[in-house]
Amino acid sequence: MEIWINPACSKCRSALRLLDEEGADYTVRRYLEDVPTEDEIRAVLERLGLEPWDITRTQEAAAKELGLKDWARDAGSRDRWVAALAEHPKLIQRPIITAEDGTAVVARTDEAVRDAMSR
Repeated sequence: MEIWINPACSKCRSALRLLDEEGADYTVRRYLEDVPTEDEIRAVLERLGLEPWDITRTQEAAAKELGLKDWARDAGSRDRWVAALAEHPKLIQRPIITAEDGTAVVARTDEAVRDAMSR
């Protein structure tokens, strides 16, 4: 299991605390420092079963500067969104846990963290 975190994020810290309490075996990726490539983002999106706009933090300053709220949310725009996430990783929703069964979850709640651990 791998968890993408921003250490400044309270949801990330909560997820890590729960993983530790449950004795989970995981690795931490500080995705603002170890920025995922476009291919890695695509792979995580596939595991999540989501589109890039589904994991985009649209209230971030970079999102507003890019005008993301006006971007199309369709198959033809997918690569543009993925490129924006790779270029501005702060836009990626967090934390994301990649589970052992090949799936992933956006683990913003204790229930989502437990779900990832059970996979």
